[in-house]
Amino acid sequence: MSGVSRIKEFNLPDLGEGLTEGEILAWLVKEGDTIELNQPIVEVETAKAAVEIPAKWAGQVRSIFHPEGSTVEVGTPIIAIDTDPGAGPVEASTTGAPAADLPTPSAASLAAVEIAPAEGMVEPGLIGGVAPGGRTAVLVGYGPRNAPAKRRPRKGTPPERPATAPAASAPAAAPVTAAAPVAAAPAPVAPAPATVNGNGRPGGLVLAKPPVRKLAKDLGVDLGALTGSGPLGSITREDVQRAASGTATAAGPPTVAAPAASAASFGADRERRIPVKGVRRLTAENMSRSAFTAPHVTEFLTVDVTRAMKALDRLRGRREWRDVRVSPLLLVAKAVLLAVRRHPMVNSTWAGDEIVVKEYVNLGIAAATERGLIVPNVKDAGRLTLRELADALTDLVQTAKAGRTSPADMSGGTLTITNVGVFGVDTGTPILPPGESAILAFGAVREMPWVHKGKVRPRQVTTLGLSFDHRIIDGELGSKFLRDIGDFLTDPEAALLAWT
Repeated sequence: MSGVSRIKEFNLPDLGEGLTEGEILAWLVKEGDTIELNQPIVEVETAKAAVEIPAKWAGQVRSIFHPEGSTVEVGTPIIAIDTDPGAGPVEASTTGAPAADLPTPSAASLAAVEIAPAEGMVEPGLIGGVAPGGRTAVLVGYGPRNAPAKRRPRKGTPPERPATAPAASAPAAAPVTAAAPVAAAPAPVAPAPATVNGNGRPGGLVLAKPPVRKLAKDLGVDLGALTGSGPLGSITREDVQRAASGTATAAGPPTVAAPAASAASFGADRERRIPVKGVRRLTAENMSRSAFTAPHVTEFLTVDVTRAMKALDRLRGRREWRDVRVSPLLLVAKAVLLAVRRHPMVNSTWAGDEIVVKEYVNLGIAAATERGLIVPNVKDAGRLTLRELADALTDLVQTAKAGRTSPADMSGGTLTITNVGVFGVDTGTPILPPGESAILAFGAVREMPWVHKGKVRPRQVTTLGLSFDHRIIDGELGSKFLRDIGDFLTDPEAALLAWT
């Protein structure tokens, strides 16, 4: 096996749904390591998730082309692997003979070679090439001259005298005769003392902002006669107004303004710039596209969930549920799935000239991670039992927090729940994920005074916010869907008996 065929370059693959680039988070191998087939070699963050990529060949790592933290386009080589390291050192390329063995070209052959113009150069006379007069030939006529631009003299000022031509290009002058005495050089003149304004700046320079200068002009105040009280001796609006009212202090000797130690700095030294890439960039693009494409409508409903919370307590107490994570989100997810059965149009997609109603529910759960917001989904959640749904939600959340959600788990969502209540927020107006027609915001469950059976009592209360695409879901359908979710959370046992 030749050295060339032994060395295999591994390109960054497309990790799903047309992703164009990925950021190398960590190399799991280093140069010289021996690796096996399908061994994870690098962790890459795409616009959807962080993924470990396995090796396509077994062998020895020969070269790593991109360091950690670099962004690489799909299809770019990222690592070179020697697939037969036991065969000895890799031979040098034999595609060309050594320079010493090449025949020396003759003078005639060199003269017959047509030398191509350098890159970026254009032959004279062609578009973009040099034209007569040193100008550039363009599509119509010629471009501007290459001579320096000349300014027209201002009115009231004498025109500038032409500069003296260099001695080399000047015509020969008449020789100087001895009879013509040479004029004595003038005595050096001492420079005039520089004028100093009230700010101690030479030449009458004044430090003032344009609005302050305009104010001084309007009030007839000479800025050069003032002593500024602003930073670095700058003149402020107050200085100009005092001078206009006659209360300005006389300009005393120039003083050096003390550095403004307590002045706040609002520059780049107090700013932090975060590159927008990966999950955060994809989220920004999706939210912008959705917000300005789908006409959003949001409705709210406040619900007494006291019975639902008691049902969860009873569920946790059952022996077969003791090892299962039971949370209010589980009942909200079940309520959404049952409401979709009653109103299937909610689980649909706008496709331009048609609406696609989906008979399966890939239930998305918005999750905040260190890399940004992601929305993995439970595939075909409507077919799961309550226990299976609880296990799926637990696995989904734990995988997302660990940063191991795969692109496949975040694709194909049909309807989403965002649990803003975990942050102590009552509700919100969520933005639809692209391709979905509804998203439910589940707020915090709080103990609040509530009228129950004709009396004001403390009850467990939450607020739901439903955003939907008004092209698909009108106000009546959205209201009925949200009302059914609220009815289930108000009395889960009764809703299950009535709807199933």
